[in-house]
Amino acid sequence: MQIEVCKSKIHKVTVTEANLQYVGSITIDEDLMDAANLIENEKVQVVNINNGERLETYVIRGERGSGTICLNGPAARKVAVGDVVIIISYAIMDFEEAKSHKPWLIFPDIETNTVV
Repeated sequence: MQIEVCKSKIHKVTVTEANLQYVGSITIDEDLMDAANLIENEKVQVVNINNGERLETYVIRGERGSGTICLNGPAARKVAVGDVVIIISYAIMDFEEAKSHKPWLIFPDIETNTVV
């Protein structure tokens, strides 16, 4: 049996930009991506703490050390600059393997979106 489990989680970062005219996706500072073991084009779920919105999109690599969290395209309508979001990715694995799986969980500084 295969099940879907949490692979990575960036817990509470602040949205720095919302770019409606971009093709789509979420731009994430590369330092945060590395710390959370996320790769470019990986599918993620974005949960907005401020308004309860939940959406799925894919990751675009942002400038390292910039603190950038930018929702692009239609997703930009689901956030406002300054909103706090949680970013989650999932993996599908064997049930037995999942029992010992340890996700990458990071808790960045919410004011600067930097890894602490």
